[in-house]
Amino acid sequence: MGTPDFAAVSLQRLLDERFDVVGVFTQPDKPKNRGMKLQPSPVKEIALAAGLPVFQPAKMRDGTALADLQSLRPDILVVVAYGRILPDDLLAVAPYGAVNVHGSLLPKYRGAAPIQWAVLNGDAVTGVSTMYLDREMDTGDVIYATQTPVGEFETAGELFDRLAVMGADLLVRTLRDIAAGTAPRTPQDHSQATYTRPLTRDDSPIDWDQNPRAIIKHICGLEPWPVATAELGGQTFKIHAADYSERTTHKAPGTIVAAGKDGVTVACAGGQTVRITQLQVPGKKRMSAADYLLGHTLPVEG
Repeated sequence: MGTPDFAAVSLQRLLDERFDVVGVFTQPDKPKNRGMKLQPSPVKEIALAAGLPVFQPAKMRDGTALADLQSLRPDILVVVAYGRILPDDLLAVAPYGAVNVHGSLLPKYRGAAPIQWAVLNGDAVTGVSTMYLDREMDTGDVIYATQTPVGEFETAGELFDRLAVMGADLLVRTLRDIAAGTAPRTPQDHSQATYTRPLTRDDSPIDWDQNPRAIIKHICGLEPWPVATAELGGQTFKIHAADYSERTTHKAPGTIVAAGKDGVTVACAGGQTVRITQLQVPGKKRMSAADYLLGHTLPVEG
């Protein structure tokens, strides 16, 4: 049971490792792009290519999903970023229960977008966990967890790709050990739990009253979606990448203090600055800030 790319990596790994996948549940097709044509999820695409039965219930509590799941007679349910809460009757179908791959070191970052929030919050370390599902969100007993450092300029998208592979590796280990009867289960310390929320475009604007690292992590954490934004010279840009700058200034946060071959340097908190290195005019392709400045000017108050 899964939907996005993060889940598709796990499904493909199960197929590569010759697990007997008896069926796939994924979210209904959704309209995308300018033509708004219905597009299958990444998980559905892999399932269809492998000739697996695919189920896309619109509701989880009307009996249809339960009947479909019971018809498959699964030994165990694997849930990876499905995007739906499973009711108790579905969780009870498989004799070995339901396991989940989650993109954080539980109990930290329960909920949506844990990978993006690890970057946004400037965490030095994050990871993936496998756990048994129960009725609450991400509260089940942990089976295994693997951690990894977060690169200083690593984007959420890059970390997403790494953790998807790590999660697939951990899932294979988890399933084999459950089958062998050797998988541990460790109750979470609920007093240490933190929760995240989904990101929206309302999160995009950069707050220049923050320090340079917080701003850079904001840019990295919102890449590739919803992407950080900033108003420069009266125009709103998407900001895809930035770097630290040694330049100091007495100008107010948000003021452009330099613009040239190194990028666009902007004042932030405490007289410090950040250098924007990649940007995008809405409707245009992303480019280096230096290339943008070859054909455009920005007001500089150095």
